Amino acid sequence: MMIRFLVAWTIAGLSVTPIAQADNNETASADAVASARVLSLAEAVRAARANQPSLELARGNLTTAVGQAEQARAALLPQLNGSGSYTRATSNFVPQPGGTTPTAKQGNTSFATEPLWKVGLSASQLIYDFGESINRWKAARVGADAVAESVRITEAQIAYNTRVAFFAARTAKDLVGVARDTLANQERHLGQVKGFVEAGTHPEIDLTQARADRANAELQLINAEGTYAVARATLVQAMGVERSIDYDLSDEEFPPVEGEDGLVETLVDEAKHKRPEMVNLRLTMQSQELNLRTAHDMIWPSLGLSGNLNDSGPALDRTTWNYTGMLSLSIPFIQGGAINAQIRQAEGQLAQAKAQVGTQRLQVRLDVEQARLGIRGAKAAIATAEDAFTNSRDRLRLAEGRYQAGAGNIIELGDAQLALTTAAAQKVQAQYQLYTARAQLLKALGRSQ
Repeated sequence: MMIRFLVAWTIAGLSVTPIAQADNNETASADAVASARVLSLAEAVRAARANQPSLELARGNLTTAVGQAEQARAALLPQLNGSGSYTRATSNFVPQPGGTTPTAKQGNTSFATEPLWKVGLSASQLIYDFGESINRWKAARVGADAVAESVRITEAQIAYNTRVAFFAARTAKDLVGVARDTLANQERHLGQVKGFVEAGTHPEIDLTQARADRANAELQLINAEGTYAVARATLVQAMGVERSIDYDLSDEEFPPVEGEDGLVETLVDEAKHKRPEMVNLRLTMQSQELNLRTAHDMIWPSLGLSGNLNDSGPALDRTTWNYTGMLSLSIPFIQGGAINAQIRQAEGQLAQAKAQVGTQRLQVRLDVEQARLGIRGAKAAIATAEDAFTNSRDRLRLAEGRYQAGAGNIIELGDAQLALTTAAAQKVQAQYQLYTARAQLLKALGRSQ
């Protein structure tokens, strides 16, 4: 959308829009950014990976998932807890059915309290539960691995957004160069037309038209510089940093992606294996399989061992120790259908995970195909735009000669200038499309570079 806007204001409403030679473009660009720091694409991507808050959010989710996996593992390990208490309580007799004969008379009560000190250790260890706990831990651990792939997904998206924003800003910068060249040509033509009119070889309306064209070219440059400033601000946002937009962009190119002209099936196979979205979904499916196994294991008994050691008494120097040990077997006979419901839930989640893998496989193929077609189309567009630019430049040269010789008119000259500016803008746009398509292919393949 931004490129269409840039081309629109480059072309629309202008009756004449010339362009100067390459050396004028380089001089103008150097003057514009003489004191600005030059930002490269690699620096922009590095800054985004270091500062983007969305990446910190993904890493926070990974830390949470790892913590959940460690919690699930804790159920498999020995548990040891300590306790201590001090109590004061009354000792009034309360008869119990079937109890022994009390030594105190029934009905004797008192508000007097007696102290009780108690310290103890309790330990427990799960012995066997038919794989329920260990499968729950495995599912959580694989789930954490899946979240780790989500971090890679976020990193790839951040790199892609930064590359697109960088070259969008580069396009805006190049269109500033087109606007500067246009203004320089219009000023040159204005001087020539003024001389012709004063000499009486051309009508005065040509001078009025030349002045209007010069004013339009100046407005075009103002708009182009404003668009470039907005594009740099957008790039700063993509990098996740807070800084001034008083910087310039390097004139580097986006190198070809290895295999971009190769067989599509080779690229699709690579993407299916390496792309973090695919790895994430495969791990998620594995985690859901383990969750289903865990749900099935819940119908079996669990065997555990526990023990308690305590020391208690009315005073710290009058305590008595005791210990207990217990081997327990827990059998889930009736759970109100909860276990069957959890099994059905796990089956549904596994089915969803499998469907997501299939859907992502189709998306991977589409992404790779679109990126390759984008690269192919952009290369063809660049070749055509280069040809159009060369011919439009020759057309302007001939129109200038005809106008100076008195054989042409200001309308013919203006049309030639408009054609050249249009060709220059299309050339810039085609280059941007090529770089964007290469960024898309990198992301589609799951490559960092």
